[in-house]
Amino acid sequence: MLNIDGSIDERNVNYGPPVWRLGFRPFFLGAGLFAIIAMAVWMASYIYGIEFAFAGLQPVQWHAHEMLFGYTMAVVAGFLLTAIKNWTGISVLRGLPLAALFSLWLIARLLPLSGLDVSLSLVAVFDVGFIVLLTLACMRPVLMVKQYKQVGIISKLFLLALSDLVFYLGVGGVLAEGVQWGLYSALYMIIALVLVMMRRVVPMFIKNGIEGEYEAVNRTWLDISSLALLLVLWLLDVFTGYQQAVAITALVLALLHLIRFAGWYTNRIWSKPLVWVLMAAYGFIILGFALKAASYYLGTTVFLSIHAFTVGGIGVLTVGMMSRVSLGHTGRNVFEPPGIVFWIFASVFLGAIVRVLFPLFAMPQYVYWIAISQVLWMLGFAIFVYVYAPMLLAARVDGRDG
Repeated sequence: MLNIDGSIDERNVNYGPPVWRLGFRPFFLGAGLFAIIAMAVWMASYIYGIEFAFAGLQPVQWHAHEMLFGYTMAVVAGFLLTAIKNWTGISVLRGLPLAALFSLWLIARLLPLSGLDVSLSLVAVFDVGFIVLLTLACMRPVLMVKQYKQVGIISKLFLLALSDLVFYLGVGGVLAEGVQWGLYSALYMIIALVLVMMRRVVPMFIKNGIEGEYEAVNRTWLDISSLALLLVLWLLDVFTGYQQAVAITALVLALLHLIRFAGWYTNRIWSKPLVWVLMAAYGFIILGFALKAASYYLGTTVFLSIHAFTVGGIGVLTVGMMSRVSLGHTGRNVFEPPGIVFWIFASVFLGAIVRVLFPLFAMPQYVYWIAISQVLWMLGFAIFVYVYAPMLLAARVDGRDG
């Protein structure tokens, strides 16, 4: 089992301010703040028609890219830089190297919003460079201790770097389908990464987080087949026009993950926000597969599927994971989170409900559902930053390293 709530003692090493002592600190704080800023900018652009330069990107391209490569990659970076240290016993990036990596991520976010006449190639250098260096930083300790079971995670990071590069080549006119290939490949790689991590940690979190006996039902055939079919879905959806095959594959994936969901589920999760938020996110990922099939068979817009995956699955899961990891790695009790944490999860979760489900019943009001969802997203992350920024910027309360 993986342990992401522990720590390895390096208290006597001077890494500067507490924010640079472990990867989750700057990247979770950056992710929380950027989630608010990016959504506010998107709301200003989409709802109110305010024009931004975005370094030459179309507004919808910028929004899609920044939710995947900006917000989500910050969470991925914070999680892996912290977890790999515990998995391997070897420090990843801390102090000045961590600050340098974070700066690459931050510069790539700020340049398109600066209003300056910025070359998109320059943005690409910082952005792709960030993911490449993150990948190398995560790969080094894994190879040093020969934990080859983690290679699958590292390979997904490489593919995310490649997807980012393909996106920029598409925007620059080098690859005709580059924008679509890059964005959709990144989405599938993140879904794959999320599902792998959930398979590893969610049953453990449920068992440790609820009262009474609990044993998750896991099936090896389901683990293998679901990952294989996700690979098939990615290739079919991104690189072919076989939409019926895409729909069938997505529907089978929805059924497979519903079986796993049922094997993990217990009614006792609902009294534990740090547990139910993970299962709620899993439910949205399953819904995303189902809506992918529905877009072919029922003619629903494919954007409902995309936002089930992103706002509902990735958004709800990442805010839940950041909340838990931040508590554990700042020396606080993950089994007794602050009561206000419920409202973080409830706000982001309700935003996903409004964004994904309400249009199914009232499509003419689509723009209103988007606006309400944007407000709920920003509210949830504003509460997150309010609660967790002081924890992320201060030393551990128990005096341990991290």
